[in-house]
Amino acid sequence: MLSPWIIQCKIKTFALLFLLLLSDLRQVESQRSTGGRNVLRRNYTGKKPVVIQHRSQDAVNYYDHENGAKIIKSSHFELDYTLGRKITFFCMAQGNPRPTITWFKDGAELYQHRFFQVHETHPEPDIIKSKMEIDPTTQMDAGYYECQADNEYAFDRRGFRTDYAMVNF
Repeated sequence: MLSPWIIQCKIKTFALLFLLLLSDLRQVESQRSTGGRNVLRRNYTGKKPVVIQHRSQDAVNYYDHENGAKIIKSSHFELDYTLGRKITFFCMAQGNPRPTITWFKDGAELYQHRFFQVHETHPEPDIIKSKMEIDPTTQMDAGYYECQADNEYAFDRRGFRTDYAMVNF
C-alpha cells in the first residue's frame, strides 16, 4: 500500500503535467488559427484614425491649398512580378498649375535608361498621367517605388512595393 505522501505527490505531478499539456494544446491551437505563423493579434475597435492637426497657418495653406498637387489615381500598393517580364506603375495627378511627376526607387530619384521608361500625357490642362515601365525586369528591380506630384502649392506621394516571383517550369 502506498503512503498518503506518495499519493499526494503523484496527484500533484499529474496535475502539473495536465496543465503543461493543456498550455501546449492552446499554443498549437493559436498557431493553427493564424496559419502557423507567430502573429500578434490586435483587438481592432473600429475607431477612426487620429487626425494630426497642422502646426502653423503656413502649413495649413500649403497642405490644404485648393490648387495644390494631388494624386487622384495610382497603381495598387503591392506588386509581385516575374523575372524578365515588364512591370508598370501608374500615377495621375491634378493641380493648378499642372503638377510634375517624379519617380523614386528606395528614396532615390530614377532617371531614364534603356530598361526604364516614363510616358506622360496631359488629358486636361490641370491633369498629368504618368506611366513608368521597366522591361525586362531583374532581381535588382525589387524595392519600394514612389511617384511624387508637385507644383508651387503642394506635393503628394504614393508608394508601391514590388518583389519578384520565381517561376519553375
